[in-house]
Order: sequence, then structure tokens, then C-alpha cells
Amino acid sequence: MDDSQFRTAMGKFATGVTVIATDVDGEVHGMTANAFMSVSLSPKLVVISIGEKARILEKIKQSNSFSVNILAAHQKELSMIFAGQIKEHREVAFERLDGKPVLPGALAQIACEVSAEYIEGDHTLFIGRVTDIHLEDGDPLIFYSGRYRKLVEEQTVTV
Repeated sequence: MDDSQFRTAMGKFATGVTVIATDVDGEVHGMTANAFMSVSLSPKLVVISIGEKARILEKIKQSNSFSVNILAAHQKELSMIFAGQIKEHREVAFERLDGKPVLPGALAQIACEVSAEYIEGDHTLFIGRVTDIHLEDGDPLIFYSGRYRKLVEEQTVTV
């Protein structure tokens, strides 16, 4: 199989969209990612996967912390900004959760301290110990087969 076929196959898994953020010397750095999952309930752990060419990789290593911001359906533009799909500079306001930068309006803001990192292939997996969470109501931003999608509630019919 070639790289394109592998990428297409992985794109067949519908995911939410996150922005990973970290802070180094008072400057916030972020990137859009869908390679995120929960690992453990006790202790509360999550994992993010960051490519070796991503600028945020060294920033997370320096700060030893990050946040995961699970985006709401109305936050597509934020996803595009942090994915580099919008080239012109846009000012993005961050709030703080346990000292980590988080995006206002995200469905979930998850503050983490790095507890371990593993290099696998061309990515580094960061295991994050969750230190705080903030939740909002709303619908998620979805990514499937290379496109943004919205969650559509299934209508149930009663007979």
C-alpha cells in the first residue's frame, strides 16, 4: 500500500476536531489535530500524537504541558487557522485553565501535564495527565474523509 492509500483509509474514521495548545515563555502555540484519545480513567490520562515536522512538537517538550480543546461545530474557522488553512494572521483569544491556554467556547477544555512521551514512526505520542477540565454544551465539529462535517441527530419514529 502507498502513503496516499493509508491516509485515505485513516480518513474513513470520523473524528472530532481538537486544537492542541501549549505556552512557552508567555507565547501560545497551537495546532489542529484529530489524533487524540482517552487512555485511562484512573489516573486520568489522554494521548496526543504530534508529527516530527510539527512546530509545536518542541514547544510541548519545552513546556511539558498542553491543553486539548475539543471544538464545537461553530469553531470551524479556529480549526482552519491552527491547521494552516487560513494563511493571513488572525488574532485568537485564549483563556487559561490550570495555567494552560484554552480556547473559549470549546466543548471541552482539557489541561494536561506530560507524564510520558514515546517516539513511534514519524510521530511523538505524548501521554498527558489531566489536571483540570471545563465543559460546554453544544454540537461537535466533525472531520471525515478530508472534509468538515456536522453531527446530524437521527430522528426516531415511534409506531
